[in-house]
Amino acid sequence: MHPLIRRYWIWLGLPVVLSMGWLAYHPGLSGGFLFDDLVNLDALGNSGPVDNWRTFWRFITSGTADPLGRPLSLLSFLIDAHDWPADPASFLRTNVLLHLLNGALLFALLRRLGRALDANDTRNDAVALLASGLWLLHPLLVSTTLYIVQREAMLPATFTLLGLLAYSKGRVRFAQTDGRSGIAWMVGGIGIGTLLAMLCKVNGILLPLLAWVIEATVFRYGTASIVNATANKRMIRTKVLLLVLPSAYVFSNILRFLLMWDTPIDLRPWTVAQRVLTEPRVLLDYLTLLVVPRSISTGVFNDGYAVAHDLWHPITTLPALLLVAGLVALAFYLRRRAPVWSAALLFFLAGHLLESSAIPLELYFEHRNYLPTLLLFWPLARTLCRWNVAASLRIAIASGLLALLAVTTHQRTELWGKPEQLAALWAKQNPDSSRAQATAAIADLHAGRAAQALAQLAPLWRQRPYDLQIAFNAIDAACETRGLSASDKQALAAALRHTDKGQFLVYRWIGNAIDVAASGQCVGLALSDVEAWIDAALQNPAINNAHIRDQDVEPLLAQIALRKRQPDIALQHFNHALASVTTPDVAARQASMLAASDYFEQALAHLDAFDRLKDHIHLPEAGMPRVHAMVLKWEGYWPYEMALLRKKLHAAIAARDAAAGTSR
Repeated sequence: MHPLIRRYWIWLGLPVVLSMGWLAYHPGLSGGFLFDDLVNLDALGNSGPVDNWRTFWRFITSGTADPLGRPLSLLSFLIDAHDWPADPASFLRTNVLLHLLNGALLFALLRRLGRALDANDTRNDAVALLASGLWLLHPLLVSTTLYIVQREAMLPATFTLLGLLAYSKGRVRFAQTDGRSGIAWMVGGIGIGTLLAMLCKVNGILLPLLAWVIEATVFRYGTASIVNATANKRMIRTKVLLLVLPSAYVFSNILRFLLMWDTPIDLRPWTVAQRVLTEPRVLLDYLTLLVVPRSISTGVFNDGYAVAHDLWHPITTLPALLLVAGLVALAFYLRRRAPVWSAALLFFLAGHLLESSAIPLELYFEHRNYLPTLLLFWPLARTLCRWNVAASLRIAIASGLLALLAVTTHQRTELWGKPEQLAALWAKQNPDSSRAQATAAIADLHAGRAAQALAQLAPLWRQRPYDLQIAFNAIDAACETRGLSASDKQALAAALRHTDKGQFLVYRWIGNAIDVAASGQCVGLALSDVEAWIDAALQNPAINNAHIRDQDVEPLLAQIALRKRQPDIALQHFNHALASVTTPDVAARQASMLAASDYFEQALAHLDAFDRLKDHIHLPEAGMPRVHAMVLKWEGYWPYEMALLRKKLHAAIAARDAAAGTSR
C-alpha cells in the first residue's frame, strides 16, 4: 500500500461508508407521511405560508409536544417546506442527510474517545470507522430516519454528539495542560450542547448524564486520566457542576413518577408500576433487534405490546427485570477491566432513562434507540480490529458486516418507499395493534378497496368490540360499501360506552361523522344516530368529565344544531364551549363555523361573548406556550384577526341585505 494511502486511508473509507448509507436509504425517499407526521407538520400551514418574520416566529413557537416546544426541530422543517400540504420527498431527503451527518460526527467522537483511552493504539481510526459504519447502516434506525417527524429524535443526537466532541476535546486538553481552555471547552460542550439538544426534544437533557458515562469509563481509566492531585480536585468540582447536578435533576424527575407507582395515568390503560415492569422486556427486545438485524420489524405500531400486570404476568417479566439489572451490574463491574464495553452498555441504558423508565409515555417505539445506540457497536469494532489474525481476514469480516447491514437496510427502505405495502405488512406483523390494522384499512379505503377494508375489520371488531380504532374505521368502510345497519350503530354506541382507550379519537371522528350524516354520504346514517353516539360517549367515565363535556362535546352539539338550521341553539353551545376554554382561536374558529352556515349575526354575537370574557384570559404558566402567546401579543395578531373577521361579517350582512332588497 502506498505510504500516502496508508496514512490517509481512513479519510477514503469514511466517504465510502457514507455513500453506502445514501445508497441503502435511497429507495425510501419515495415514501410518504406516516402516523404522527400529519398531526405535527400541518402547523406549517396553520396561519398561512411561513414566508415572513411574523409567520416564522408564530410557527417555531407553536410546538406543544414538550414544555420547550422543540423550536429547533420545527425550524429544521422549514428547510423542506413553508406551507402545508407539502411534498414528503424533501423532508425524507433532509432526514437521510442528517443521518449521514450523525454518522460522520460519531466517527469523529469515537476517534477522539479511542485516543483518550489509548493514545498509542494505531487501530483507533479503523475502530471508529467500523463502529460508526455499523451504527449508520443498521436497519433498526430506518424507522427513525424515514419517519419524518422523528427528525425530532435525530437532531438531539446531532447536538449530543457535538456536545460530547467539545467535552472530550476539553477533557483531553485539561488532562494534558491543566489549563482553563480545557474547562471552557467542557463547559461549552455540555452547556450549549444540552440547551440546543433540549430545544430539539426534551430528552436532550440527558447529555450531561451521557458525558458522565464517558467520564466514568473512558477518561477515568484511559491515558487521559488525571494524576495531579490539584488538577483532580478542580476536575471533580467541574464534574459535579456540569454532570452530576444535571443528572441528579433527571433522576429526581423520574423518582417523582415512581412515587405515583399504582396511580392510574390519564389517557393510559396502565399504571406507572405496570410501565416500569414492562420496560425491561422492551429493552431486551430492542437489544435483540440490534444483535440480529432484520429487514422487517413491527415498525411504528406497537400499541398491542403486552403490558406487565405484575412480576409473573407475562411470565417473562421477572427474568427480563433480572437480566436488565444484571446488565447494569455487569457494566459497572467492567468499568476498569473493559471500559469500552462498560461505556457502551451504560450509554445505552442511560440513553433510555427518560423514555423507557417511569415517565408515562407509550411503551415501545423503535426510534427511541437512535441516540442510545451510538456507542453500542464500538466494543464489537474494537474487538474485531484488535483480533490477532491476518489483516486481510479482519478487513474481509468488517466489510462483510457493513455490506450485510447495508443490504438489510436497503431491503427495509424499499418497503418504506411503498406506503401501501408497508401498511399491509405492518398489519400482518402486528396483529394485536389496532393502529396497524386501522392504518392498513385506511390505505385500502383511499385506494378504493372499501370492501376489502371492511372484510379485514369486521372480524376484528367482533373480537374487540370496544376498540375504537377498529370500530371507527369499520364504520367508515361500511359507509363506503353497504351503508350502516342498526346493529352497526348499536355496536359503535356500545364501544363508546365501554372503551377505556382511544379518547383522543372520539370527538374528532364524531365531528366528521356529523358532516357525513348531514350530507347524506352514508346510507343509514342520520344526525340522530350521531347524537346517540355522543350520549353513549358521555356515559363513559373514561372519556367524559365536566371539562371535556364543555370543551369537546358542546362544539359537537353546536355543529348538529347548525345542520338542523337552529342557529340560536348552536350559539348557546358555542358560548358554553368558549366559557370553558376562553381563547381567541376558539372564538374565531366557532364564529367562522357560524358564518359558514350564513348565520352572521350569531357569529358577531359569539365574538361579543368573547369580548366579555377576554379580560379573564391569562398567559400560560411557563414554557413554549407562554412564549407563543407573547409572540402573538407582540404582533397584535388576534386583535387584527378579530377586527378583520368582524369586518367580513358586517360586509356579508350588508351584501345579504342588499341582495334581499334587490329581489323584492
